[in-house]
Order: sequence, then structure tokens, then C-alpha cells
Amino acid sequence: MMAYARHVAICQPLLYVTIISSRVCWQLVASSYLFAFLSAIIYTWCTFGGSFCGPNHIDHFFCDEVPVLKLVCSDTRSSEILIFAFVTINEVGAIVVILLSYISILCTVLRMCSAQSRARAFHTCASHLMAVVLFFGTAFFMYLQPPSSHRSLDKVASIIYTVLTPMLNPFIYSLRNKEVKGALLKCRRRFFNHWQHRRVLSFQT
Repeated sequence: MMAYARHVAICQPLLYVTIISSRVCWQLVASSYLFAFLSAIIYTWCTFGGSFCGPNHIDHFFCDEVPVLKLVCSDTRSSEILIFAFVTINEVGAIVVILLSYISILCTVLRMCSAQSRARAFHTCASHLMAVVLFFGTAFFMYLQPPSSHRSLDKVASIIYTVLTPMLNPFIYSLRNKEVKGALLKCRRRFFNHWQHRRVLSFQT
């Protein structure tokens, strides 16, 4: 939905307020929550629908589908297939929408005559692309692989898309703010000056 909003902002800037109205925004947010709720019901039903008779300790830091399914005594093949299919539709569908939006954005940007306009358009999309790569890259790695190939790296991938990506999102999107960029440049300049001063002192000693 953010990719669609950027597509409208860059490809049809004069109609942005008309297309992305407050009513449309509410509808997009409501549909996101509805689909997330539906996904949660399906994943929970698939994960906890079997019988548990073994150990109750999972090899993970939260109750994700794959680690919990390892504790189920009954056959989990149908649940795994359903989760795999639903995640594939969800992830691939979102990726297709994002790719189509950004292909249209790229075509529009390449037709722009002003280099400043092109730079502004790319700057508008950069933060969203960073968040998309972080989230979808780790989610694809985590879910779209056979259950037999799941390793300890799954925990690292889970940390990235459940903890790191939401934590970095405010920072990524605040990079568009001039005051934040100015503060970061000041910190970088101060760090470089401090490092250079220490280096001069070490040479003198």
C-alpha cells in the first residue's frame, strides 16, 4: 500500500489528494488489519490444531509456526502445506504489487527532464525500499524453504523481521527529515574530528 501511495505521488502528483483521500486511507488500513487478522487465525489453527504429547520447550525465542509444529505428535503435512501456500500467496502477492508500482515509478522518473526531480523521486522511495528489503528478504528466508532445511539461522532471520525491522522503521523514515539528517551529519563530523584528534595525539606520543 505504501508502494501504491508512492506510485500515485510520483506518477500522478496532481491527483494524489483526490486518489489517496482520507476515505481511501481508512479503507487501505482496514483491509491491512483484516488480512492480518485472517492470516493470524489460519496460522494459529494450523499450528495448534494437532495433538501435543511430547516436550513443551520450543527451540526458538517466540511461538512461531515452524518451531511449534515440531512438537506436534500428529501428522503436520497438511498444516505445513497450508501455511506454505498462504505465506507464498501473501509474500509473492505483495512483492508483485511492489514491483509493478516501482516499475511504473522508474519509467516515470526516467522520463523526467530535471535531475533534481529524479533525485527527489528516488529519495522518496529509498526509505520504503530499505524497509521492504529488510522485511521480505528475511521473511522469504524463514518461511519459503522446506521444513527439513530449517537451521539455527532461522532465529537470526526472525529477530531481523520481528524486532530489527520495526525498530529501524522510524529511523529509516526519519532520514527524510532535514533536521535528522543535519544531526547525523554533525555526529559524523564530530566523530571524525575526535578520531582524527586521537590519531594526531598517538602520532605525537
